Amino acid sequence: MTTPEFTSNRDNFCYRHPDRQSFVLCQRCMRTICPECQTQAPVGVICPECMNAERKNRTPAQKKAQRRWGARSGGTMAIARSGKPIVTYVLLAVTSFIGLVQLIPGMNGPITQALAFYAPYLYPNVFGAGFEPWRLLSVLFVHGSFIHLALNMLALWMLGQSLEPMLGRARFLALYLISGLGGSVAVALLAPLDPTVGASGAIFGMLASLLIIGRHIGANVTGILVILGINFAFGFFAGGISWQAHLGGAIVGALVALIYTRTRRRDQRTWQIVLLSALVVLLIVVVAFIPPLLILS
Repeated sequence: MTTPEFTSNRDNFCYRHPDRQSFVLCQRCMRTICPECQTQAPVGVICPECMNAERKNRTPAQKKAQRRWGARSGGTMAIARSGKPIVTYVLLAVTSFIGLVQLIPGMNGPITQALAFYAPYLYPNVFGAGFEPWRLLSVLFVHGSFIHLALNMLALWMLGQSLEPMLGRARFLALYLISGLGGSVAVALLAPLDPTVGASGAIFGMLASLLIIGRHIGANVTGILVILGINFAFGFFAGGISWQAHLGGAIVGALVALIYTRTRRRDQRTWQIVLLSALVVLLIVVVAFIPPLLILS
């Protein structure tokens, strides 16, 4: 494209660098911008001038969030530079792959039996079954139906887009797994003889953590609270849904978020690891000793 008509049209070149050809428009002002001038936005890209204008027009809550959680704060919860929720994508891919394999005729039974959570597998001395502690977390990757899988993966994708860039990949993964562990522990405590499947415990943990973090930075969390309440009530009254996993995941997810909000500075990183480790140990101790007493009683 070197015709006179093309080169004479300034809309085909970056407005800040007239010698650079580009076909990308700023989503705010619709001017052409080259790769150097592009800043990724929720939809498309924006130019430096529109980015500066957006920063000037931020609400007090957004400015407070940037000070507390932004990359410039130097804290341990800086926004990921890439902005891509890689861990979310990996969890989506692995869980979706296992879920789709479950749909193959003859495969659902063996996979579900191998990965679903069933409390008696934690207590071989009581039930005489094998000891399979991995089920506390493997349950997050198997689902009861395609609809069950689709709804959980949609929630994971939506929540992960917000939480992972805010927390960082390692903390987001820790939140997901520890919340899932909390859901399994709650099932062992409240319904030890009920087999369960699904990532709902981790999903509710993410919802609860978003509520805690949003409240901490001064954001309006009413909508999140309503969604959390509706989903929990639906699981409590609807049949075939493990409300115990929802409850356990939400409580543990809120505790993890509370730890994050209280240890966000770089010099508090050791305390953050210690507190998260203590929470995991507490959950393991609870599931190791209390459920057998409830079952035998």
